[in-house]
Amino acid sequence: MTALHRLATTIAARKGADPETSWTAKLLSKGPEKCAEKFGEEAIEAVIEAVKGDREKLTYEAADVLYHLLVMLAARDVTLEDVLAELDRRDGTSGIAEKAARG
Repeated sequence: MTALHRLATTIAARKGADPETSWTAKLLSKGPEKCAEKFGEEAIEAVIEAVKGDREKLTYEAADVLYHLLVMLAARDVTLEDVLAELDRRDGTSGIAEKAARG
């Protein structure tokens, strides 16, 4: 099991946890919109570090982005497996062709 799978499993397990004892449960208790907002904040921080060129800080922020992406997905009952299946579906398709197919 990869670190990403372990993280997704932990997030799913924390959905019903006490928000006073779990940061994940606290985020999820605030609803999908707040989870999306937090994901956006973390993504912006990662972009800033990418522009600055600080590899170590970008790595740290990228980990935050992945965590908050998984929390946001969990808030809407989308699993990592759902996303991986979509990536598998797209495998071998040109990004240009895939984008054109979406209209």
